[in-house]
Amino acid sequence: MSFVMRRLAAFSTALILLFAGNDSALAQKKYDTGATDTEIKIGNIMPYSGPASAWSMIGRTEAAYFRKINAEGGINGRKIVFISYDDGYSPPKAVEQARKLVESDEVLLIFHSLGTPTNTAIQKYLNGKKVPQLFVASGATKWNDPKNFPWTMGWQPNYQNEARIYARYILREKPNARIGVLYQNDDYGKDYLKGLRDGLGDKAASMIVAEDAYEVAEPTIDSHVVKMKSLDVDVFVDITGIKFAAQAIRKAAEIGWKPLHFLNSVSTSIGAVIRPAGVENAQGIISVAYLMDALDPQWRGDPGMKAFDEFLARDFPEGNRADSNVMTGYNVPQTLVQVLKQCGDDLTRENIMKQAANLKDFRTTNLLPGITINTNPSDFAPIRQVQLRKLNGERWELFGTILGSESGG
Repeated sequence: MSFVMRRLAAFSTALILLFAGNDSALAQKKYDTGATDTEIKIGNIMPYSGPASAWSMIGRTEAAYFRKINAEGGINGRKIVFISYDDGYSPPKAVEQARKLVESDEVLLIFHSLGTPTNTAIQKYLNGKKVPQLFVASGATKWNDPKNFPWTMGWQPNYQNEARIYARYILREKPNARIGVLYQNDDYGKDYLKGLRDGLGDKAASMIVAEDAYEVAEPTIDSHVVKMKSLDVDVFVDITGIKFAAQAIRKAAEIGWKPLHFLNSVSTSIGAVIRPAGVENAQGIISVAYLMDALDPQWRGDPGMKAFDEFLARDFPEGNRADSNVMTGYNVPQTLVQVLKQCGDDLTRENIMKQAANLKDFRTTNLLPGITINTNPSDFAPIRQVQLRKLNGERWELFGTILGSESGG
């Protein structure tokens, strides 16, 4: 009898340990909608059609990057299911696609959807649903507002800071400038404009002689450029999308207007802007950068550029290295991969935002030397540093030092 009782006790103990072990294993894995043992569903919205379609190369590159990650075994053994829809750069369409991704496709998060007006349209919806709107593809300052929008985070340096850098450069190098600003008539353009005014301070009223807004639906901005010349503008701050940036450069050359030209960083692609506008027409344009230029020979031996070259050759042969949007689409997903790795088996939306707000000196492969990604719960601005650059020939040449949010140009 004693023997039987001992066997039963041992068996009971084994069962208890077995169930305890299972409970422990289950406790280690936490999933929200869109995550399982085998996959992670990620949603994305891009302007694959419409006036901003040149930026869609970012989405195409990201799809190729996630295919590469899956081929290498995924993230912590899980494959990425990347679902990307077209919104035509239309805010109402963006809302429709966001709802589809969240309510029908049941994605875990929305990643790097493009556009200031379109992301503005879906921000309240995603925050209300507590779905991460992670690494927004826009430099609007509003994405760094963790108190009011704790489920939204940007990625790139903010537009206001970029414009402040231009303002400080102008004050130093051309203090008597007659400044003309051409900007897109939405939050994207207005954010840059505010930064420029703030950077110029009390001199903004006298130095800015023209603030001209265009609508994204306009077929051409030629008349706006002609207006700038007629007002004797000698410093042109060009806050335009890819299509219109190329038009502005080309039209300025046609009418013989040669101002000091500042071009916002999101529209500086050699392949998508400069070559279509005519390389000879764009010489001397000033902008900023935070990622390496794939056409700059100084990075030829850099390990990060070698990795980029391998990606193009093996995983995305249709990618044009002259299009900086490809470089962007290659680097941003690296940040998401890092966040998901940090999540481990806790793939809840809450933990995703927690890990996204806990990036410490992280570097993607092609950030400029000296630039790192850092976030914390009260600061949702991953990249704060840039470097000035000037177009020389068919490549951008960096000059000066790395500039932070409080630095001048």
